[in-house]
Amino acid sequence: MLGGIVIIMEETISLRELFETLRKRLWLIVLITALATIVSGVVSYFVLTPIYQASTQILVNQAKSEQQLYNYNEIQTNLQLINTYSVIIKSPTILEKVREELNLDRTVDELNGQIQVTSEKDSQVFSVTVQDPDPAMAAKIANKTADVFKNEIAKIMNIDNVTILSKAEVKENQTPVKPKPLLNMAIAFVVGLMAGVGLAFLLEYLDNTIKTETDVEKHLGLPVLGAVSIISTEGSKKAKQQVSMTKTRGETIGS
Repeated sequence: MLGGIVIIMEETISLRELFETLRKRLWLIVLITALATIVSGVVSYFVLTPIYQASTQILVNQAKSEQQLYNYNEIQTNLQLINTYSVIIKSPTILEKVREELNLDRTVDELNGQIQVTSEKDSQVFSVTVQDPDPAMAAKIANKTADVFKNEIAKIMNIDNVTILSKAEVKENQTPVKPKPLLNMAIAFVVGLMAGVGLAFLLEYLDNTIKTETDVEKHLGLPVLGAVSIISTEGSKKAKQQVSMTKTRGETIGS
């Protein structure tokens, strides 16, 4: 029972010390958190270039047959070929033509990095998504990539049934997909808060100076019998004046 009380007292003292450390370094924690949030906001709003996104959807089937009937095996084959189409649409054969027709001042590798091809599960439809600082250029690249793919896939594979379901369009007051200032500031706030708390505890750990009677008992393990207060110069002068006035009146100490 006594051991349990001692453990609870130690935990209480430990928690009290932790809160005391946070209270003592609160200004540092607030400063670091505020600086991290402000810097993140400034960088997100004024430094990073906004990136816009445009997408187009493509449906690809096998070569047209006279019966125009699709069986289960044919659909499964089309689904399995979606990955192949995704590779082809980002290949230099397609992207080089896109770059030439749009007269783009970027390499094929740079253009490849702007394009992302995704497909829905168990669907013959896949999307071509393009990201660019200019929303109009993002839509042009997406639409031109779909058109070039539609024309070239018949030469590469035995496919002549490509349908562009939806073209990329530029919307009014389009919102950039990145950066996301509010999200960045929220992340910076959390990171700054954690860094501030960590630095506060680190400084407290490295601070080995003795400031109070409690520190003496804690570090030296000795009881404090008394303490000498620091008397300022003004206080010393006042004390001397009082003693002088007492002697003048004919009073002595201890009489």
